[in-house]
Amino acid sequence: MDFKELSSIIELNSHTRNKSGVDENGIIFSSWMTALGFKAEIFERDAIGNHIKFFSQSSNERDNRKRILLLGHLDTVFPINSFTDFREDEEWIYGPGVCDMKGGNYIALCALRRLHAELGEIRNIDMLLVSDEETGSDDSKYLTAELAKDYDACLVFEAAGPNHEVVIGRKGVGTFKVQLTGKGAHAGNHYADGCNANLAAAHLLVALQGLTDLAQGTTVNVGKMSGGIGANTISPSAELLVEMRYTQTSERDRVLAELERLVATPAIAGVKARLSGGIQRDVMQPSSAQAQLLATIESVLGYSLPTEQRGGVSDANIVAAAGVPTLDGFGPFGDGDHTPKERALKASFERRIDETTQILRHFEMARPDVSSGSVSPVAAAG
Repeated sequence: MDFKELSSIIELNSHTRNKSGVDENGIIFSSWMTALGFKAEIFERDAIGNHIKFFSQSSNERDNRKRILLLGHLDTVFPINSFTDFREDEEWIYGPGVCDMKGGNYIALCALRRLHAELGEIRNIDMLLVSDEETGSDDSKYLTAELAKDYDACLVFEAAGPNHEVVIGRKGVGTFKVQLTGKGAHAGNHYADGCNANLAAAHLLVALQGLTDLAQGTTVNVGKMSGGIGANTISPSAELLVEMRYTQTSERDRVLAELERLVATPAIAGVKARLSGGIQRDVMQPSSAQAQLLATIESVLGYSLPTEQRGGVSDANIVAAAGVPTLDGFGPFGDGDHTPKERALKASFERRIDETTQILRHFEMARPDVSSGSVSPVAAAG
């Protein structure tokens, strides 16, 4: 496989905060997609790169086959002038985004090219590329969740596992700030007059960490704390930065309720606390509909796909939380992502392109169920 075309976007810096670079990546990718008959809908943004949806037909022209969404992101974590080189050896390609996730986007593109060459047109498959995934999809998550409602299944092209696992579950994540306000006082002359925000923060830190339940896959981490003025002053203010991760919606609800309760009742009299932040990306939890989708895909391929659950999040969380059967990890296998050692296995590209082509061919060619007006994943497999 020739990676020269892919190298043209790998060598283009697409750091999330580099709007011009992210947009240029989107322009190049748009030229490839429009050559296949896709239309590009651009969601323009001022401070970050534009999000782009590629759609194959207008909604009133679609038939009753399953509508499939392919999902990726245009941005990388590497600032300008930090890591821009593309290179390859016999087994690997190296560079920013080769597996996270320009390489994954390219796999989707190559599969669509093969499908277009076979069928002449593509009718029921769309693709969404967002620009801010690496910083938490704070802008794009609302767009993704809204667009997801129009689809029956979603494939996400983040990196595969070492055995080409696909991802069936990802932890949800929430990020919060707790600001505590006490009363400053001279630590020697007026100790009893003060209300120590630092001490309240310390009690709160211990209580928040205690919400962790590793058996349930739930972690609560106070990753940063700050406060006070100096050793001779009762601290008038303090701040905690908190992250929660969870594998079940019941655990999400438990931790959120406890977080609100603890913040509302500081351990030190006279100290008040204020909570901000929220759930960044909700849990991607295995479901029966997802299991049906996986069974359909395995029937199409003729073999089982290994699966895994990951602690990290992706935009798969957003689509899955919107109720759409979602599978992640259809990108290439690689490692060193988010470091200057990022690489992807060449053989993995061929495997994933072949698998994705077979999967998309099935959904393009499956006959609609006239009685129900749709194609059930299990029925379509037969």
